[in-house]
Amino acid sequence: MSESTNQVKGASIAGSAKDESASQFDSPLWAYVQPVLVIGTLILVAFMVSSDWVYSELFAAIMLIIPIPLCIVAERVWTKRTDWLLEPKEMAEDAFWLAFAGFLWVPLYSNFYETPLSTGFKALRDLAPLQISLEPSTIPGILGSAFLILLVSSFIYYWLHRIQHESLFWWRMHATHHHITKMGCMRGDRTHPLEYMTLMLGTPVALALLGASDSVMAVVGAFGIWNGVLNHSNLPIKSLPIYDLIFATAPQHHAHHAYERRQADSNYGCMIILWDRVFGTYCGDAEVGKIGAGKAVPLSIKNQLALSFYSDERLKSL
Repeated sequence: MSESTNQVKGASIAGSAKDESASQFDSPLWAYVQPVLVIGTLILVAFMVSSDWVYSELFAAIMLIIPIPLCIVAERVWTKRTDWLLEPKEMAEDAFWLAFAGFLWVPLYSNFYETPLSTGFKALRDLAPLQISLEPSTIPGILGSAFLILLVSSFIYYWLHRIQHESLFWWRMHATHHHITKMGCMRGDRTHPLEYMTLMLGTPVALALLGASDSVMAVVGAFGIWNGVLNHSNLPIKSLPIYDLIFATAPQHHAHHAYERRQADSNYGCMIILWDRVFGTYCGDAEVGKIGAGKAVPLSIKNQLALSFYSDERLKSL
């Protein structure tokens, strides 16, 4: 057999392998990955909190330890975009942001999602004329109450998030999260401390208005953690029709992180996408090009933390 024939045969085999890999990622099964993981985890946590064998350590292990390591490995096996694969230095930087988020929030947590902030909202709720209490004991009741909390909190989150994109003053608090040039499962926690004080108010407000129990808030927290990890992941996840009418998915959130403004100024719902559909900010693009904001170049941790305090001119120049 001639050398040219061998080259053609080799190219054919390589092409077949590439096509097989591409067809694997194009499989409709990828549309079920996020719904199965997220909804499955919600049912598991609802079962845990409604049973006698639930322990906070077990809950923490499932919610805080498992999702990110699983996704880190999965991103290397089923990579959506090789240009999004993180270098060791970038992974170390993401680890800093994860630790930073834990440093801010873990000391506040006493019992599931009970915090001094939520206790203050409970006190306001007790003084308010709206007397509602969501304290179900059954699994369907816990899941239904959690969904109601998600709808209310995501409505508040939607408008706070949208304002941050439409106002330069508020954008400076949110810009840290958008100055990334690659998507990855650890990148959901790249959030400026000031943004935690503004964008994350939706859930405590919903708690105050609806009087949700710790069990309900545990399920809401499980949804937020798993959905946040998957929505930022470098996995070939697809949107599942019907599910993605209400719940935010990875392709929708990838579009939100796109460099193109038309895509970036859309899909403000990171947990519930319904409000984007209602208020006309939904973008259904399945693929995105470049990721990032400003000049779409990586910023140092120092710059990321200082963004909120820069002048308008400097903020726009980055």
